[in-house]
Amino acid sequence: MKDILNTLFEYQHLTRQQAKEILINLTQGQYNQSQVAAFLTVYIMRSITVEELEGFRDAMLELCIPVNLEEYDAIDLCGTGGDGKNTFNISTLSSFIVAGAGQRVAKHGNSGVSSVCGSSNLLAHFGYQFTNDIDQLRKSIEETGICFLHAPLFHPAMKNVAPIRKELGVKTFFNMLGPMVNPSFPKKQLVGVFSLELARLYAYLYQQTDKDFVILHSLDGYDEISLTGDFKMISKASEQLLSPEDIGLQTVKAEELHGGETIEEAARTFENILKGEGTRAQNEAVLANAGMALYCGNQQLSLEEAVGKARESLESGKALQTFEKLIELH
Repeated sequence: MKDILNTLFEYQHLTRQQAKEILINLTQGQYNQSQVAAFLTVYIMRSITVEELEGFRDAMLELCIPVNLEEYDAIDLCGTGGDGKNTFNISTLSSFIVAGAGQRVAKHGNSGVSSVCGSSNLLAHFGYQFTNDIDQLRKSIEETGICFLHAPLFHPAMKNVAPIRKELGVKTFFNMLGPMVNPSFPKKQLVGVFSLELARLYAYLYQQTDKDFVILHSLDGYDEISLTGDFKMISKASEQLLSPEDIGLQTVKAEELHGGETIEEAARTFENILKGEGTRAQNEAVLANAGMALYCGNQQLSLEEAVGKARESLESGKALQTFEKLIELH
């Protein structure tokens, strides 16, 4: 590892194969904690290359416990996190709205590392029992339209790295990898990323796959559509710069998206929105992202029609029913 670190400290890059091998060794406990921490922080200080990201992704997918949900044609809605904005759980809420609108969802999620409350923290708060039992997950997606894949159960090799990530408490390249390593290998994916540079890397990698994808980045730094200003949307067919008005919604203020300081506060906001008691800003931010996921799942829709479908799912209570059914099942 000393040689690898020296190479990286001299601003040299790893090949795809080297990156893959290092990550496999790292997850198998072949390096000490200080070396792992040093390795992780390199990528906070300099940009990651396409080859490095591909190599890390290859390793994670090779080591994961795969889940075959192919027949459900599910979508994943997942942000990289790490934008430091501490918003409420927009992609988790969006997932229930999307499932309520009839598009099945295989949501990949984890506990918060650089935020107070990740999607796993939220579901655990409501008593959801995480599982990697394939039959249970299939039952979940069949009966409720959604299943939740708690990342640590599908990436057991990560257990050596998890405590170090938690102690560091800052985003690392694992944030960049999260959406790429869903163990159900979904063919549809909405991804939010924390920088324009990462949006381009993702777009390049996803163009090489058979996925229908939409990559989102708000220009003021959010890893989702925040509605606080313009946002970039990249799909297989195009790259567009859009404003909230372009999708039929209004601009909101950053403070209206605050996620709270505790898991309890985050959970209260989550429940209020699902029950129809959210503020206009909260509802519209969720509808923007859920609408974009529905558009990703069916590109015959216009963006405004997709947001309309999301609104119907939220306002009719279908999204809330989906959530309640999921919690009941587990």
